[in-house]
Amino acid sequence: MCDLEPFKIDLKALREGENLLRFALDDSFFEAIEAPEIHQGKLRVDLSVRRVASSFELDFHIEGYVHIPCDKCLDDMEQPILTDNRLVVKFGEETTEDDELVVVSEDEGVLDVSWFIYEFISLNIPIKHVHAPGNCNPAMVKMLEEYTATRSSEEEETVDPRWEALRKLKNKEKE
Repeated sequence: MCDLEPFKIDLKALREGENLLRFALDDSFFEAIEAPEIHQGKLRVDLSVRRVASSFELDFHIEGYVHIPCDKCLDDMEQPILTDNRLVVKFGEETTEDDELVVVSEDEGVLDVSWFIYEFISLNIPIKHVHAPGNCNPAMVKMLEEYTATRSSEEEETVDPRWEALRKLKNKEKE
C-alpha cells in the first residue's frame, strides 16, 4: 500500500522562491486514494511550488500512462497521460477549494495534493477510449459485430406501417 504522507505538503516549511518535488505513482497510489475509475498506472509527477509570502503557485507536470478498459472490447488498454496543471494556494481562516484557488487554514498549513493529482490524471483521459485499430480483443469484436448485425436485421423486419407508407410514396416518385 502506498503511503500518502509525502503528498501532504507543509506549506509553512517551504522556503521563499521555487521548491521542487517529485512523486512516482504506481498501482498502489490509486489503491491508497481509493480511485473510483483508475486502478493501475505508472506516472511521474514533477511539482514546482513557488512561494511568495503567504501565496503559493503549484505547477504540476504529470507524465506516464494508466490502464483503463477499452470502450469497444472491454480489455484493458494503456492510455498515455501528459498534462500540465496549475493551482494557486493561499492561507486563510478555513480550508476551501475553488476552480484554481485553494485556501488552506493558516493554523494547519498543510495541503494534501494526492486527490488533485488524481483529478488532473482523470481529466486527461479522453471521453472515448478505444484501442488502436486492430488491437481490440478479436473474440469480443466478432461477438459485437454478430450482435449488431442480428439487431439491425430484427429492426428491419419490424417496420412501423406509417414508415412503410412513406417508403411506397418515395418509390412512386422515383418511377
